[in-house]
Amino acid sequence: MASLAPYQGTLGERRAAHLLRRTSYRYNRQHLQQLTTMTVDQAVNELLALQPLTMEQPVYDPPGTPTVEQQIWLIPPTNFDTALEFAYRQRVLGWWLNEALEDSGIGHRMMFFFHQYMATNILTYNHATFFDYLRLLRWGCLGNLKKLMTKMVADNTMLLYLNGHQNSKNSPNENFAREFFELFTIGKGPQIGPGDYTHYTEDDIVQAARVFTGWRTIGNRSTVDPETNIPRGNAVLSRHDTGSKTFTSKFQNTVITGGTTVTGMYTELDAIINMVYAQPETARNFVRRVYRYFVHSNITQEIEQDIIQPLADTLLANNYEIVPMLRKLFKSQHFFDMDDSTNADEIIGGLIRSPLELALQSITFFDIVIPDPYTDNKKHYETFYYSGVYERMLGLANLSLFYPPDVAGYSAYYQAPDFSRHWFSSTSIISRYKLPQMLLTGKRVVGSSPNSSIGIKLDIVPWVRNGGITPDPSNPYELVKDLLRIMLPVQVDTDRFNYFYETIFLDGLPASDWTYEWENYLASNNQTEVKIPLERLINYIMFSPEYQTF
Repeated sequence: MASLAPYQGTLGERRAAHLLRRTSYRYNRQHLQQLTTMTVDQAVNELLALQPLTMEQPVYDPPGTPTVEQQIWLIPPTNFDTALEFAYRQRVLGWWLNEALEDSGIGHRMMFFFHQYMATNILTYNHATFFDYLRLLRWGCLGNLKKLMTKMVADNTMLLYLNGHQNSKNSPNENFAREFFELFTIGKGPQIGPGDYTHYTEDDIVQAARVFTGWRTIGNRSTVDPETNIPRGNAVLSRHDTGSKTFTSKFQNTVITGGTTVTGMYTELDAIINMVYAQPETARNFVRRVYRYFVHSNITQEIEQDIIQPLADTLLANNYEIVPMLRKLFKSQHFFDMDDSTNADEIIGGLIRSPLELALQSITFFDIVIPDPYTDNKKHYETFYYSGVYERMLGLANLSLFYPPDVAGYSAYYQAPDFSRHWFSSTSIISRYKLPQMLLTGKRVVGSSPNSSIGIKLDIVPWVRNGGITPDPSNPYELVKDLLRIMLPVQVDTDRFNYFYETIFLDGLPASDWTYEWENYLASNNQTEVKIPLERLINYIMFSPEYQTF
């Protein structure tokens, strides 16, 4: 029976590794060791705390200004150089990826969840308004879901992306209202009849579109939300439909009185949010999305009854505060695969890593040093984060970060029945399997200019020597065992272990040969003979089906 009963006691390494992989892009041995000795309460509370940013925010600098960032985000002038927009987008993308790489908590994983949940496109407006969208996701990702949705209605990028800026009383546009119901809140459910879905009707879309009339984008970002301090769109009363809006029985025939002032427009906005989020299905729909993102794609009737519904009840009881629901999920026996006696459980190692998890968790696991953005700005933003990570590790692996192919987001998160298996395709598999080669050679490997640098390189021999992966690297058995234990989410059986140990690492040679070569390396500092088997082992571990999952 699936159970939300909390796991009691110290986490231990395997459960700590599972929790860290699923909640953070930063998976390294130091943090894993800390979590291993914690209770589940301590570990979950630490991971659910929003961590401070590590870098100063990217700014819209005119040409000729210093490359070092200013401490405060500068509102760009209205006459910015649009010819440099591509470079500015690189800056925002690199900044977000770097913060995700450094984030030891759940913050950036939740930001990306909400980007998938309330998708927009970085090309929609410009880099500055998209940065505001990212700031809004960070502001709300561990806060109140209703508040975040309310703020998203007026976000400049969202207004443009879903044509909210074109929605006025004389020319209503239903695009945002439709996605508000179908994707952002309650969900459509099976169609019952013409214009009649399980949870709302076409008439409800029409009425919601009337509520959302009158919002306009502000390109110079001069209107700032007083609660978030983030630029947003503007409420224009003259374009708002001030009549009352009557919804169907799906929403208990609720009537929202039309606002006749700008303040009244906000009152209407609060009213429709409260109306939709009062429906129990809205809470259940949100929890299902969370479950598929963090736990598993398969929601059986048992999961629906024993996991989804109780978590939805928690969400409702806390007026849509997100953290209490997440805390209950991550502390549960179900999350740790402990609520049944099945040995081949489906949760730990049951999701395929997106290119984002695969790349960032690999980089952080090996403690690879990232180019400094202040002393080597170009290498940090362009060579490493844009050309290396964004284009090759993500883009060629079928994840165009912040360019979702559809308003529903990225298919691996919503498209049944395959879900995360969408990350594997004939076009994406090459880049995924070239990742270890990219890290070990420091070259692009795939795409244009494959021999060009990506700005980083994994030097595996000193990493093994100094990284504490195993107490005695001269012992080949322990070395392979410890690497497999920490790198793979599941424990391999004897035959699988022997494949990595005897066939791949030792290459059929006696174990004593490795011990001799390692001791010779320590004495001479010549790593030639130990580098080859270590790189071969890392390649094959990262090629393995087990490593592709988490």
